[in-house]
Amino acid sequence: MEMKSKTLLILYATQTGNALDVAERIAREAERRACTVVIRSTDDYDANSLPAEDTVIFVVSTTGQGDTPDSMKVFWRFLLQRNIGSHWLEGIHYAVFGLGDSGYQKYNFVAKKLDKRLSDLGATAVVEKGLGDDQHPSGYEAALDPWLSSLWSRLNEIKPHFFPKGPDFLVSNEELIGLPKFQVTYHNVDDIDSRLSTATDFKYLQMQIGRARSMSSGKVPHEKCKPDAFLKMVKNFPLTRASHEKDVRHFEFEFVSQVIKYEIGDVLEVLPSQSPAAVDSFIQRCNLDPESLITVHPREMENRHIDNNVNTLDVPIKLRTFVELTMDVTSASPRRYFFEVMSFFATAEHEKERLQYFASPEGRDDLYQYNQKERRTVLEVLEDFPSVQMPFEWFVQLAPPLKNRAFSISSSPLAHPTQVHLTVDVVSWTTPFKRKRQGLCSTWLASLDPEQSIYIPVWFHKGLLPPPPPSLPLIVIGPGTGCAPFRGFVEERAVQSQSEIFGSPIQKMTECFQKPRVVGFTLPSRETNPRRFMSNIKCRNKVKGFGICCVRERPSMLQGLQQKCHQM
Repeated sequence: MEMKSKTLLILYATQTGNALDVAERIAREAERRACTVVIRSTDDYDANSLPAEDTVIFVVSTTGQGDTPDSMKVFWRFLLQRNIGSHWLEGIHYAVFGLGDSGYQKYNFVAKKLDKRLSDLGATAVVEKGLGDDQHPSGYEAALDPWLSSLWSRLNEIKPHFFPKGPDFLVSNEELIGLPKFQVTYHNVDDIDSRLSTATDFKYLQMQIGRARSMSSGKVPHEKCKPDAFLKMVKNFPLTRASHEKDVRHFEFEFVSQVIKYEIGDVLEVLPSQSPAAVDSFIQRCNLDPESLITVHPREMENRHIDNNVNTLDVPIKLRTFVELTMDVTSASPRRYFFEVMSFFATAEHEKERLQYFASPEGRDDLYQYNQKERRTVLEVLEDFPSVQMPFEWFVQLAPPLKNRAFSISSSPLAHPTQVHLTVDVVSWTTPFKRKRQGLCSTWLASLDPEQSIYIPVWFHKGLLPPPPPSLPLIVIGPGTGCAPFRGFVEERAVQSQSEIFGSPIQKMTECFQKPRVVGFTLPSRETNPRRFMSNIKCRNKVKGFGICCVRERPSMLQGLQQKCHQM
C-alpha cells in the first residue's frame, strides 16, 4: 500500500495576492496546532503527485469572468485529462476555499469547479467548500473565519495524526511569530559592483529595477523583473471637460530604449512612481537610513553559497530605491496579519490592545471599516500607531508589493511605429469618512509634463484575441473595458484601407457607421444577455458579413454574441 504524506499540504492559486494571504494564514493556524505544513503555489507543484498526499487544502481565486489564475492554468489542464480515472484520488481528503466577487455572474467559479472535479476523481471533502466574497462588508474573511473553525474541528476528528499534541493544544502567538521570512543584509559602499557605474542610463535603470524586484517579497514566479522597454511621454491631454465628473486622459509615449513590437489589442503594464515625499516619510518614520546598501533574500537562503559572479540577488541596492520600487507604502492597504505583527512591537498599552482587537475575529468588521473601506496606507497606519517600531525585515515581508498597472493599448503600431498610446480614466473616489483617494498610477501619469522627459518602465503582454483579417468588417464590443482598445482597431483599419473612416470611431448602440468597416458599440459592464444586446443591434443597424471582436473580459459574452450573429 502506498504510504501517504504526514504533512498537510496547502496549494494556492492567486492573481493579485489574496489567495496567498489566505494560504499563509491557514499555514500559521496549522503551525499553532503543532501540525507540519507545506505551502506551495499550484505552478510550483507537480499535480501528478496528488495521489501520494494525505490531505490537501486548496485556496483559489477567480479572475475575470470565471477564469483560473495564470498560476493555475497548467495544474487545471492536468486535472481535466480524460485518461484520469474516477478513482485516481480515492483516499485523499481535501478542502477548498475560494475568493471571488458576487458582483460577477460566475462568482467563485474556479473554486466551485475545482471542488466538483476533485470529487469526481474520488477525493473526499473534509468540509463544505468556503466561498469568500469581496462584496461582503467584512470582505472574504467573513466566510474564512467560520470555515477555518469547521476545518480544524473536522480534521481533529478524522485526521488526529496531524495534531500530535492533541486537539486543544495551541502555540502562543508570541512563540509562533519568530523571525520574519526575509533577511536584510547591509553592505559597505565598496560592495557595489563597479560595472554598474559604467552602464548606460537605460541599462543601469533596467538593472536597478530588476535587482530590486527580484528581491521583493511580492515577486510572482515566472514574472519578468526587468522592464521590456522605457517610454517617454510626449503628449498628455484631457478628453473630458474640466466640469465633467470624470477625468479621462489621452497619453502618447515614444520609445527611448529599444522599440518593442506589439499588436492592436495588446496590454501595456506600467510601473508607477510613488510620491517621493511619502517614501521619505515612511523611511523616516521607521528610523531607516535611505542611503544604506542592502540585499534581501528569503531567510532559508541565509547560509547559501554566494557566487562571485554578479547576480541580481547579490548586488546591493540603496534602501530607498528598494522601498520606492517594491513596497507600496503610499496607496495600498495592509492585510490583517500586518496589524497582528504590529501588536507585538507596540509599546503603548492602548495601541497594543487596539491592534490585538483588530487582529482578532471579534474586531474583523471594525478593521475592515478602518482599513480596507478607508483604503488606509501603510504610512497612514504607522502614523496612527506611533509607538510601533517594527524591524525593517517585517515591513519587507508584510507591506503590500508595488504592482504594475495594466492598460489596454489604444494605438496601432501601423499608424505609430515608434509610439504607444493609452486612454486612461484618472481614478479618484471618496471613502465613507469623506477622505479623498486617488489611483496611484493614473494620477501619476496625469501629473507628468511631457517636457520633463521622465523615463517610464513598461512591460508588454499579448491580448486575448489575434488581430482579425484586414478584409473582414468588424463589430467591436467592449464589455466593461472602456473604449481604449477601439481606438487601436480603428487606427489599424484606417492605415490598412487607406480610406476615410466614416463617422465617429466609438458609437452608442443606437448609432452605426454609414459604410461600416469597423462598427463600435459600448456595453454596460453588467450586461450578460447576448440575445437582448444583439436584438437591439439587429433592430437599429442592418450590418451583415461582419466579425466580432470582444475585448479582454467577456469570453462567455463573446460566445453568445457569435451564436446570435449566425442567426442574423
